[in-house]
Amino acid sequence: MGLVNLRNLAMLLALLVAAPVHAAAYADPQGSGVVVSAMGWLQGTLLGTLATTVAVIAIAAVGFMMLTGRMNWRHGAVVVIGCFILFGAASIVAGIRTAATGI
Repeated sequence: MGLVNLRNLAMLLALLVAAPVHAAAYADPQGSGVVVSAMGWLQGTLLGTLATTVAVIAIAAVGFMMLTGRMNWRHGAVVVIGCFILFGAASIVAGIRTAATGI
C-alpha cells in the first residue's frame, strides 16, 4: 500500500517538474493575437475607473448598512473580500505562477 502511494507521489512530482517546460511551448499559439487583445480590452474595461468607482460606492454602501445594523457582518465581509479578489486577481495569478515555476 505504501509503495503504491510513493509511486503516485513520484509520478505527480515528475509531472509538476515537467509542466513549466511544456507550458512554455503552448504559451502563445499562432493566431491568438486577436483573442489575447480582446481579453486585454475586456480586462481593462472591467478593472478600469468605472469598476473602481462602482467598487468604492459598493463598499461605502455596505459599510454604512453594516454600521446601521441593516446588513449582516458576514455578508458585508463577503462583499469586501470579493472586491479584494477581483482587483487583486492579477497579483494572485502572478504569485501562483511564480510559486509554480519555483518547484
